Amino acid sequence: MIYLISFGVLLALALVVFCTIRWWNFRLIGPQPMPLYVFIAILFTSGLDVGLIMFPLAYDFPLYADTQANPAYAFTNPLALEFGFWGFLIWAFYFLTAFYFCAIEPKLKFFERPFVRIVNNIVIVTTCAFTASLFLVYLPDYLPNIADGQGVVATFYVIVFAVILAASYSSTDISYVKVLSIGSTMMFGLLIVGMWVYSGMSFTEFGKTASNLGGYFGNLHRFVLPITDYHEFYLFWWFAWSVMIGQFTSRFVGGIKVQHLLVALMVIPSLPLAIWFTVLYFFFLSDLEADGLVNIAMVIVGTTFVINSLDSLIRLYTDNLNLTAERFGKWPYVAGNTVALFILTLMFKSQWLQIEWIGAIVIALYVLVIAFITLKAPHVLSNPKGAYKKAALDL
Repeated sequence: MIYLISFGVLLALALVVFCTIRWWNFRLIGPQPMPLYVFIAILFTSGLDVGLIMFPLAYDFPLYADTQANPAYAFTNPLALEFGFWGFLIWAFYFLTAFYFCAIEPKLKFFERPFVRIVNNIVIVTTCAFTASLFLVYLPDYLPNIADGQGVVATFYVIVFAVILAASYSSTDISYVKVLSIGSTMMFGLLIVGMWVYSGMSFTEFGKTASNLGGYFGNLHRFVLPITDYHEFYLFWWFAWSVMIGQFTSRFVGGIKVQHLLVALMVIPSLPLAIWFTVLYFFFLSDLEADGLVNIAMVIVGTTFVINSLDSLIRLYTDNLNLTAERFGKWPYVAGNTVALFILTLMFKSQWLQIEWIGAIVIALYVLVIAFITLKAPHVLSNPKGAYKKAALDL
């Protein structure tokens, strides 16, 4: 699988460079344009999930710090590695798919073809369930009093079912998108501030800790291809997300130029990520326990992230397949999505499904799109949807 993911990453980055240069100054406008701050909030909270909250302290930092057991990570520090797995360069994937679905797909209509539509929605539904399964697996680390040393107990299944139910309900009304996205972003900001204050970290200590991020930018080339099997897992995970997040967020692009969109997606989400990981890394270095109210706050924000992500994906695949609340009624719609996603969540939990398989399918979709454009529809490259003139909603 390492050769497949390496090919996929190099292909995606080459396409990012090509699209940015080819359509420099081209303005992208989606069907439901939003101001840039709303668009970024939607992208940030839809494109990230509970792993951002739960992985670093519970699993990642200890893994990266143990360079005797994992010598591949010895070239830099755990903070740089964590940021490299989540931030900056990897967001170029989202730029590529947001650009495609905003500018190319409206003319090409490749994803409206029956077979592609089925495959695309299988990817969306299964990745949606994978997000819920991660939440289920990592809950015991953050609610140890409930787990009581027994791992995933019945209470956690109830919590996950309730989260899926909440996301299914919120997906019935488009007005929840803005509320969830901005609300999740604000809660994340408050969590960062709260944990910073709780840690007692001074600005000097923050600066010293954050300086470790230089280990990422000084080794940027090392993060392009898989460092380890775990990094490979992350890259497949990002690929699995990329197509559907591009489909969803492209709706809200409000007239921004191509090159500005690329910079915005790579830089703006990376800033809060850098601060967040720095605060957590200070916790790790100082052997501070994230327990009590801090633990509860992390679970609440993580839960909100999961609801927000699932809401976006449920809304996307139900629209694509015309399985909407308007067609079936609100409660049959909510019940159907909740039951289906919960069953798939249990399948991921039991290892019947793997996110690497989904990422591999997405890489295949990238290749099929390129082949289709090259052989059947080269004209769309000269006449995509958008404008070089000033947009009505100028950002």
